[in-house]
Amino acid sequence: MPRKSRHDVCRRPRDPPAPRRLQPRAGRCHLPAIGPLLAPDAILIAGTDSALLSGRKAQLLAWKREFAAPDRTLYTRTPDSIVASTVEPIALEHGQWQGVSAATGHPLAAGAYTAKWRMIDGEWRIEGEIFLTLS
Repeated sequence: MPRKSRHDVCRRPRDPPAPRRLQPRAGRCHLPAIGPLLAPDAILIAGTDSALLSGRKAQLLAWKREFAAPDRTLYTRTPDSIVASTVEPIALEHGQWQGVSAATGHPLAAGAYTAKWRMIDGEWRIEGEIFLTLS
């Protein structure tokens, strides 16, 4: 299982984006923590069915449904590399993701991902993410 870490929102403006784990703390969802990570027009392309979630609001609604599901999945992203541009306030993160059962901890799915970040108002925000399901 990937390295466990506390839920990092992001590092200070000069640092590249930090890895994050999206899970509830003490049984409650982290929608207030996820929202600030996303640019208002952020897009996400899901790994299995290539569903497109366009905009912060759509993504937060999807996470709200996920957090409320009785058979929840906990997702972990583990970056392999984060490359920050030297000419623009942008960064690209590549890594591996895994989904495990909240009830049993057994792996349910895993794969690769890429996320594009942009510094907006002094904070790193995700502009786009694409996930590939490999197992």
